[in-house]
Amino acid sequence: MINGEVLKQAIISGANNISSQKLKINELNIFPVPDGDTGTNMSMTVNAAVKELEKTDASDVATIAKIAASAMLRGARGNSGVITSLLFRGFSKGLEGKEEASGADLVHALGLGVDAAYNAVTKPTEGTILTVARMAYESGLDIICEDDELASVWESVCEEAAYALDQTPKMLPVLKKAGVVDAGGKGILTIFEGMLSVFRDGVVIEYVEEKSAESDEDEFRTAAAAFDEVINFTYCTEFIVSKDEERCTEVNELRLYLETIGDCVVVVDDEEIIKVHVHTEQPGNALQKGLEFGSLLTVKVENMREQHKNVKENEKAKAEQQEDKKLSYQKPVNEYGFVAVGAGDGVKNLFFELGCDNVVSGGQSMNPSTDDIYEAIMATPAKKVFVLPNNKNIIMAAQQTIALIEDREVIIIPTKTIPQGLSAMLVFDPDADATDNIDNMKQAAKNVATGQVTFAARDSEFGSKKIKEGDIIALENGKLTITERTPNKALIKLAKSMITKEMSFVTLIAGEDISDEDAQQAVAALEDKFEDQVDITYIRGDQPIYYYILSVE
Repeated sequence: MINGEVLKQAIISGANNISSQKLKINELNIFPVPDGDTGTNMSMTVNAAVKELEKTDASDVATIAKIAASAMLRGARGNSGVITSLLFRGFSKGLEGKEEASGADLVHALGLGVDAAYNAVTKPTEGTILTVARMAYESGLDIICEDDELASVWESVCEEAAYALDQTPKMLPVLKKAGVVDAGGKGILTIFEGMLSVFRDGVVIEYVEEKSAESDEDEFRTAAAAFDEVINFTYCTEFIVSKDEERCTEVNELRLYLETIGDCVVVVDDEEIIKVHVHTEQPGNALQKGLEFGSLLTVKVENMREQHKNVKENEKAKAEQQEDKKLSYQKPVNEYGFVAVGAGDGVKNLFFELGCDNVVSGGQSMNPSTDDIYEAIMATPAKKVFVLPNNKNIIMAAQQTIALIEDREVIIIPTKTIPQGLSAMLVFDPDADATDNIDNMKQAAKNVATGQVTFAARDSEFGSKKIKEGDIIALENGKLTITERTPNKALIKLAKSMITKEMSFVTLIAGEDISDEDAQQAVAALEDKFEDQVDITYIRGDQPIYYYILSVE
């Protein structure tokens, strides 16, 4: 059995272990775009818990697990970080009310976390962190039937996690082709191994700063998927169920049912209640299903198509005023508000000009935490807050804010690029109903083709292309298509590939590493080749990472 102090030290040891190895995971991502942040995201997520744990003198495992889970949820960054936080949320739920914990207690708690992680993903992909955590849990279940000693149990968990990690290339063709394993899976194994050091030996692994990752070491790759949310239904239905104890283990059945009749589904439960949020055409059916799990305590059904929309123009905070400054809470007095994620003064100012109340600093290789997005939402004085993540690895962190906020509705428009976010903002119509606006914003984002010119962060072989660190590369809708010697040459090739007869508008956004002279030469070259075909708009975005962002629609 372990007490809260041992669990606390184990989590700190796990955090130190992943922090010491994060650069190796980041730098050895085979895809050359500078986005290798799986290790960093997981490290920052777990270290959010360490900061809070160091403030407490609690001695019971229940309090320690609860503090850690709450801090990780708010500090979660990127898809891998969100999944990590959900795994540890299982510890909080499974150890609730306990002074001490056995090996069996930890295994069952891990199982709750695995279930939560799988349920949070619309289309779970095997061969990722999900598989590693699930197989580790299943191994733990097997051993507790014979041996409940915690060190032995957790050693089995780690051994199976390592085995599962080795199997990930067999489950994902992209990993098998390159002969590598999943970085998220490697990350969770590293955390678990850090915890094992305390459980087995009583030793907290110390943080050791990495100098660099050697390219000839074992390679790791992230296979995290993008998670999208679509809202296409009329009735916003919310209710709270007082749990029937006999059904308390089957709450996921309610979630699965609601996903068949609606979307924007959030089902959060504790020992006493189940809180439900769903957009659906069948609110009566949702309530009837809820009654199968207990008695209804509160019910709220709103017809989003009939809700009156008068959007008042809000005073825009300037991007530079948001840097390094805590945003203050604002009461939800206006009908609508907007939060976007973006980097670069020009990009941020453009979102402000289009009507965003707050812009969160972040983007590629700079994923904001769930708490960063939560803070911006709470500083937006609106009853309904639209959030534009503008990066596929930020969408899941944004979605986690929904369950944290009760005094306003949070609507995630799953934009994956800056151009998608800009197009979504442009089509918002204050005279249209809410559901139509959601549909129109999502469709506008889908209609945008995005090109990006950046640099190779590492040596790589992608398809038939051999890429050296520092090479200029171009991506078309996220797919690497071009390598060149200069950003401008890559841009012109990219434009030739993307601009077809059906296209009407082109927007070029220049980054912080592009001089005004180079940018004007790029604009002139585009006008020379395409001005008779499309309207060309130039924006000084000053975004990092990307020399140019090209929007075509």
